[in-house]
Amino acid sequence: MSWVDSPKLVHVRPYLKIMRLNSLTGAFLLLWPCLWSISLAAKDGFPVVLALMFIVGAFVMRSAGCVINDIVDRKIDAKVKRTKGRPLANGTMKLHEAFALLILLLSMGGAILFNLNDTAIILGIVIVVPIFIYPLMKRVTYWPQVFLALTFNWGAIIGWAAVRDSISIEAVLLYVACIFWTLAYDTIYAHQDKEDDAMMGMKSTALKFGANTKKYLYIFYAAMVAILWVVGIRMGSGFLFHLFLFAGAIQLFWQVYTLHIDKADSCMEKFRSNRYFGAIIFLAFVLGNV
Repeated sequence: MSWVDSPKLVHVRPYLKIMRLNSLTGAFLLLWPCLWSISLAAKDGFPVVLALMFIVGAFVMRSAGCVINDIVDRKIDAKVKRTKGRPLANGTMKLHEAFALLILLLSMGGAILFNLNDTAIILGIVIVVPIFIYPLMKRVTYWPQVFLALTFNWGAIIGWAAVRDSISIEAVLLYVACIFWTLAYDTIYAHQDKEDDAMMGMKSTALKFGANTKKYLYIFYAAMVAILWVVGIRMGSGFLFHLFLFAGAIQLFWQVYTLHIDKADSCMEKFRSNRYFGAIIFLAFVLGNV
């Protein structure tokens, strides 16, 4: 039971659930690359107002992404144990209601985007099409996590552009690091549904890697930490950056070392723990610039 299951919210519960407001891990995972990028790009003090805009934008666009995903996957979700209770899958929300909500969320996201500079606006528009394409990828490739990573972490590029009105090699490197991060944590997430996915012909890196998953997770996380370290070096970050990055690396190692890929509870616990990893790296970048 969560707060959205309160009897007082019965009429709006389908809307809250389809936006995943009962589970905000995904919103934080979308937000952290944005805040990392902003904190790195802003050398003359942290831009609080801009950060607040990205916080609201991340939660709005994550909700929009969830609605798109549920619209595309509504028939599949009805056959998967973990997702059969979603509003479109169980019939508590009509398809036209989901489309109306999606239009509202995209309008809110657009209102925030068009208050940024021209470079950030263009970058924000570019990513709209991949947002709609991603939910289809698990039908055609064992690497849908790559498409998620490319889309989900675009905020690292937009955040940099919103501060500097340009893109640099450091922003691109940060984006690549985030791609490796998402490849790892979403592979962990996908292990929850691997039996159902295999039965329905869906694909994922969890099915691709199988028993070798941990080896790939170590590689992805190590690549991420190494690239973040290079970014910190290039940005002239101080001792505290290295200290917190090391702490983050330990957290990632703990994830993989203690992960049981055949236990859904373990997969969800490790997936959710990436919220805290994101906070550690945020502190690394902020304090490293002090």
